Amino acid sequence: MSGTVSSWILSSARSSIILQGKGRWYSICIPNRNKIKWKLVFSKTCPYPAGSCSLDRTFSFPKALRHTSTEEEHFSFQLSPAQINDILRAGELSHRTLDLTGKSANSVLRFESNQLASNSPIEDRRSAATCLQTAGMMFGVFDGHAGAACAQAVSERLLHYIAVSLLPRQSLEEIELAVEAMKPVRPILQWHRHPNDVEYREITSQYFENLRVYWQHLLDLDTEPGFSLEEAMICAFKRLDSDISLEVQAPQENELMRNIALQVAFSGATACVAHIDGVHLHVANTGDCRAVLGVHEEDGTWSTLPLTRDHNAYDEFEIRRLKREHPRSEEKTLFVNDRLLGILMPSRAFGDVQLKWSKELQHSILENSCDVEALNIYQYVPPNYHTPPYLTAEPEVTYHKLRSKDKFLVIASDGLWEMLSNEKVVKLVAGHLRELNMQRPPLTFKKPVNLGYMHNLLLQRKSKGLASLDQNTATHLIRHAIGSNEYGEVDPEKLAAMLTLPEDLARMYRDDITVTVVHFNSETIEDYYRSH
Repeated sequence: MSGTVSSWILSSARSSIILQGKGRWYSICIPNRNKIKWKLVFSKTCPYPAGSCSLDRTFSFPKALRHTSTEEEHFSFQLSPAQINDILRAGELSHRTLDLTGKSANSVLRFESNQLASNSPIEDRRSAATCLQTAGMMFGVFDGHAGAACAQAVSERLLHYIAVSLLPRQSLEEIELAVEAMKPVRPILQWHRHPNDVEYREITSQYFENLRVYWQHLLDLDTEPGFSLEEAMICAFKRLDSDISLEVQAPQENELMRNIALQVAFSGATACVAHIDGVHLHVANTGDCRAVLGVHEEDGTWSTLPLTRDHNAYDEFEIRRLKREHPRSEEKTLFVNDRLLGILMPSRAFGDVQLKWSKELQHSILENSCDVEALNIYQYVPPNYHTPPYLTAEPEVTYHKLRSKDKFLVIASDGLWEMLSNEKVVKLVAGHLRELNMQRPPLTFKKPVNLGYMHNLLLQRKSKGLASLDQNTATHLIRHAIGSNEYGEVDPEKLAAMLTLPEDLARMYRDDITVTVVHFNSETIEDYYRSH
């Protein structure tokens, strides 16, 4: 992007029109195949007043590098390469699965994740955890809207609901007995978190109590052997969404917990969660996050295997589903301007009780809540709101049996997919892995290994340019998503401009982006097929 284009971005922003009302209408410019599409999006800014839980502890990039307004007198898109890297790498998270011998016996070799904010604070969330009482690992990406509250709650809770759904009856009974006796409970999950990932610590006890009610319900079912993995994921998604709805209707201990429950229920989040156990991969998706598999074919080419469908007005299955669930008289008003009831882009989501509750229930809850306008919550009933619920959190679950040629899984919020196609993402990851392997000298240790020898190996890698590459594949994808030119190459000037866009302009050009890349262990997968 040339300086002329940088100037155009700034001047067009200063002359743009923002419509004020209950919430804000944003004109969003989303580059797609180097063309520009404009669309209107209803959103709400999300202040957190005294007595509520602020989410702005989440990382973005250093405030000093980002303008707050296009009206600043000395406005510049300039960033040094080091500053660009600092911004892009601030949210990096990676984990390698190793056993006691230093090798990975898991089908997951490692995972890498990263986030880049557009909204302030970022509304995306992510989760990763290893199941401790059952087998497998789970990875989730959550795209919030109308604030970060719902995505935050779902990212903290959903993996626990899935894990509990998978536990055998004996384990559930042991946990319940331990809780009754006020004894320590063996952990169900081992979390893999970024240091800046936030938690709703103020409401953790309530979340635990509601999770307990859920496992008590599972015990009451008196079924053995229990759910299949697909059933467990569906049940967990639906139960958590139900709990979010019920929590805001129940009396709360204090105003803080009441405010959090309101913010969670009246904001929303889409979710995509992968559960990987050996060669068994299940992906549960609600909304328009996406999971794509990168496949290395025998002839050396790469292919793409989508494991999710975007739940929105562009999906024929979703249109037919909603038409089946509502009277024929509403067929023409279910989707208006490619949005559910003219309001929401995804047709499945957690929270968003405005599209699930009756008008009377919404009015009752908001009327009895103190100062909901300070929480930026408003009762807005769209036209043609006759037969709720219009929105569901029920996921679609896809099963795939991993093969040795399945090399990686990319799960990301729609901020990535608006910029890059499935095929482009797989191509970028494959090319990045190839480049890293080419530039990485083999670590052949001479015995005895000493610090001087290791230091020389690292210097060799650095001299070959490895240090200039992103070590985190998710960062590599984000860099290309916001910085690529029409030739698919990263333009440093465009990248700097996209990173320094002020808060009142950034959302016009890009959404929050969250990416998790899971790399598979081909040897472990091959061993499975040799032994079966």
